[in-house]
Amino acid sequence: MVSAFIDMGLWDVVDILLVALLLLQIYLLIRKTVAIHIFLGIFLLYFLWFIVRALNLELLSSFLGQFFEFGVLALIVVFQPEIRKFFLILGTKYNLSERLPKGFFRFERKINMTEENAETISRACAHMSANDTGALIVIAHEADLSEYISSGVAMDSHISSSVLETIFYKSTPLHDGAVIIEGSKIKAARCILPVTAAKIKSNIGLRHRAAIGLSEQSDAHVITVSEENGYISYTQDGAMERDISRVRLKELLLTGGEGFQSKN
Repeated sequence: MVSAFIDMGLWDVVDILLVALLLLQIYLLIRKTVAIHIFLGIFLLYFLWFIVRALNLELLSSFLGQFFEFGVLALIVVFQPEIRKFFLILGTKYNLSERLPKGFFRFERKINMTEENAETISRACAHMSANDTGALIVIAHEADLSEYISSGVAMDSHISSSVLETIFYKSTPLHDGAVIIEGSKIKAARCILPVTAAKIKSNIGLRHRAAIGLSEQSDAHVITVSEENGYISYTQDGAMERDISRVRLKELLLTGGEGFQSKN
């Protein structure tokens, strides 16, 4: 048994190095997320199974083998949100779609924002900024946001400055949560967005964390108005351009975020 461990060829060494590299990359990707605890637990259990098999403890080895055979499905069901976040982190980290030819798992983002709607949204945000009224507005692009739309109150209303300002007025029941805009319609209000798990500055509030969280999980762009200081921020692809003017906001809306500069 000892000789079996010592008798290693070149491909065995390559195999070990590749596994070590893979584990290292997974660790680096998820070390700042809650998924790291799941990863470490599975790794320790698998390491125990490896030791048990090496020691020829047949009963325990069989028990752990059954767990890994059927337990994987159970883990996928139980930890589905964490697994989904891991693959989102993986895709965001390496951004493979940007390196592929257009049309090959890569889509051009449609800019459906008209001059009138961009002016309406930017004017509403400027008014709310002047009055220190907090706001969270999602601009949908290609990604399907029906999961988040269904979490709120359906509206299907035309974009209006007065409607947006009324929704986020502090005394209205809809001011908590996000407004989601698709095309020329306000689809829903009081929507619940995923909060980012990334480590960011402590002075970033919950609205801004939700804006970053949704932009990490979709191609949606998100506008936030701070209740504390009135700053308007624009978020896309997990990054945020903070304290922007009404003119800059309108420009970003019309161009679909072209020329975006992260300042978070």
